[in-house]
This record gives sequence, C-alpha cells and structure tokens, in this order.
Amino acid sequence: MNFILETLQVLLMSIWYNLESFVHLFVPRKRKNIEGEVVLISGAGSGIGRLMAQEFAALNTVLVLWDINQEGMKETARLAKESGASRVHYYVCDCSNKNEVYRVADQVKREVGDVSILVNNAGIVTGKKFMEAPDSLIEKTMEVNTMAHFWTYKAFLPAMIANNHGHLVSIASSAGLISCNGLADYCASKFGAVGFAESVGLELLATGKDGVKTTIVCPYFINTGMFDGCQSKWPTVLPILDPNYVAKKIITAVLTDQVFLLLPRTMYLFAALKT
Repeated sequence: MNFILETLQVLLMSIWYNLESFVHLFVPRKRKNIEGEVVLISGAGSGIGRLMAQEFAALNTVLVLWDINQEGMKETARLAKESGASRVHYYVCDCSNKNEVYRVADQVKREVGDVSILVNNAGIVTGKKFMEAPDSLIEKTMEVNTMAHFWTYKAFLPAMIANNHGHLVSIASSAGLISCNGLADYCASKFGAVGFAESVGLELLATGKDGVKTTIVCPYFINTGMFDGCQSKWPTVLPILDPNYVAKKIITAVLTDQVFLLLPRTMYLFAALKT
C-alpha cells in the first residue's frame, strides 16, 4: 500500500511541477529581494565571475570575491563598487586546496559575516585529450571544478542550515550533462559538480530546510577565453554564448529560485533526447 501511495505521489508531483514550469514559460516568476545579502563568488577575477559580481553589485549586495589572481580581483572590486555594491571584500584563495579554502572561509566569517549566497564559479580546463593530459592537470581539474564545491559547502552551508536561509549556486556546464570528445577530465569534473549539487539540494529538502535554495547552471561554451578555438558544429542551434547574456541569466535564475538553468534553451531538448 505504501508503495502504491508513494508512486501515486511521485506521479502527481511530476505532473504538478511540469504544469508549473509550463505556466512560467508565459508568466514570469516573482523575484526575491537580496539587498544586503553576503554573496561569495569564487573565480571572480575575470570572465563570468567578474560579470556576475557586477550584476550582484547592482542589487546592493555585500560582495566577497575569491580568486588566485589578486590584480584581477582588484579590478573586479573596482567595477563592482561602481555598479553599486554596498561593500566589496576580496581574498586570494586557491580553491583546489582544502586547507586554504577552510582558512580563508574562517577569515571571511570573522571579517564579513555569514555568507548567504555562495556561487561556486572557479573552473579550469586542460584542453587536452585524455591520454595527452598530464596526471597533475587531471588532478587539478577535479580539485578545482568538483572537490572545491565540497569544501565551500562544508564551510558556509552550516550557517545557511541554521537560519534556513541561503542560496547555493553551482556554475557547472552542459559538459556535466552530455559528454563531448576531447574533454574527458573536464566532463568528469562537471558531471561530479552537477551530481553533488543536485544531491545536496535533495538532502536539504528531505530535512525540511526548504529556505536554502539551489541553482545548477549548465551553459554551453561561453566566449570568455577559456575555450578559445572551440567552434560549434551547429551555431544556429548551439551558439557560443555571450558572457554578459549568461551572467544576466544566472542572476535571474537566482532571483527566481530556478533549480536548473541550461543555456541556450536548446540544451533542454538535447538533455531530454539523451535521457
């Protein structure tokens, strides 16, 4: 009997959430107010990280920037202040190093306060075929793109759980949903990031912490320099994405508590076809 009731519940909830998603194709979701929230962005020294910092700054948030590039962070901080951030703090942090993540996280909590919006954005790519990639680069890819998420969650999630308030944002990749040739280590790291973020999101719901939201972002290749030389076989269907467009879409997803953001929209079809 329990099995039948649970199966029926799953079917009804699936229908409900699909109908809700369909309705929101035409009716915009209500945006939440994040003024004054402490937003931490890793990999904030350039690219999407910098653009997201500017977008969050315009919403009058307190920004905490992490990167290994101090000069890049200084420039991001300057731009964020110009965009309206109430306060900007930046810290040099190698997210591949667990002990450094914990150390800098403790410093942030002492000097700024509890982080309420965590954006795991730092990422690297070797750009080499599997057998040509040195072991050290493969390990670094997994450490930055996947394992760093474990350590930042461990550092900042407890306060979110205690307050039942917060938002976890994982900047993953379409390569974390559909594998592609020549990026074995990158795909593996992004599959790991997606699986980890989705599992923690379900864990939060199961324990009644529905005030802590999650957003998993899976874009196609973005024109930030990270994938210089990459070309799309079908540019009309799968274009190389504009960084400003992606940053704005991510902020909108956070403000509307969107769980999954796939870019461009055709990625939803490709993901469904794979399934």
